[in-house]
Amino acid sequence: MAEPVVFVTGANGQVGFELVRSLQGLGRICAPLRAELDLSDFAKVRSFLRDLRPNLIVNPAAYTAVDRAETDAAAAHHLNAGLPAVLAEEARLLNATVIHYSTDYVFDGSKAGPYIESDATAPLNVYGASKLAGERALAESGVPHFVFRTSWVYSRRGANFLLTMLRLAQKQASLRIVADQIGAPTWARTIATLTAHAIAQGPRDAERFAQWAAERSGIYHLTASGAASWADFAEEIFARQHAAAAPAVTRIPSSEYPVPARRPANSRLAGDRFRQTFGLSAPDWREALRLCMQEI
Repeated sequence: MAEPVVFVTGANGQVGFELVRSLQGLGRICAPLRAELDLSDFAKVRSFLRDLRPNLIVNPAAYTAVDRAETDAAAAHHLNAGLPAVLAEEARLLNATVIHYSTDYVFDGSKAGPYIESDATAPLNVYGASKLAGERALAESGVPHFVFRTSWVYSRRGANFLLTMLRLAQKQASLRIVADQIGAPTWARTIATLTAHAIAQGPRDAERFAQWAAERSGIYHLTASGAASWADFAEEIFARQHAAAAPAVTRIPSSEYPVPARRPANSRLAGDRFRQTFGLSAPDWREALRLCMQEI
C-alpha cells in the first residue's frame, strides 16, 4: 500500500509550522514554502497539486491581518475564500480530503453562551466574512472535509498576542488591555496535535480514508478549554514570565481601544462535537500557555 501524501500550506505560519511536525508519521509531508509555491497564484497551486496528487490537503494558510483586511478586502477574500475553493476543486479531482482552519470571527459575539457549530453566523468584519466564505466553498464542493474553527491563536513564532505582551513588558510599566471580549487563547501546537490525533483515527488506505472522512465531514470547534478576556490572558502571561517586575494591567472596555475592525464580544466556542466525534479533549488554556512559555 502506497504511503499517503499530505500537502500542507503555510508551513512558516503559526499553525502550519506545528502541523508539519505533528503530522509526521501519517504520510509523506509536502509543505512548500512561498518561494516554492505562491498560494495566491491559483494556476500554480492547481498545477502543483496535480503533479503531487496528495491524499490529504491541510490548509492553515490565511490572510490574518484583521484590521488591514478592512481596507484590503480583495486580498483577504482571495486567500481566505478563493484558495479553499481551489483546494476543494482539486481535491474532488484527486479523491482527496481537505482540512481547513477557520475562526471565531464568523460570529457576531451576541450569544450569551459558547457557540456551537450550527449557530447562525454573522461576521462583524471583512476578515470574518472572508473566512466564512471559505467555509461555505468547502461545504458546497461536496469533497470530504473538516473545518476546524479556532480562536485567539498564539505560539512562540509569528505575530500574536503572547509575543506582543512579552515585548511590551520590556518597555512599559503599565498596559491598558481590553477586558470585555471573551474567548479561548489557543496554542498553535494544541491545534496541530489534536488535528493529528483526529486524523490518525482514519484508515491508512486512501479510498477508505476518504469514505471515513466523508462520514464525518463538517465544521468542528477546536480551541483550548476554558475562557478568558484579553486582560486575563495578559495577566496570566505576566504571572508566568518570572520577570522582576510585570506591567500593571488596567482593564478597559473595547470602546476605549478603537480599531478598524469590530471584534465579537463573545468568542467562546463549544468543543462538544469534536470530543464526541474523535474522543479528544483540549487542555485548559492556562496549562497550554504554561507549556508554550517554558519553550520561550
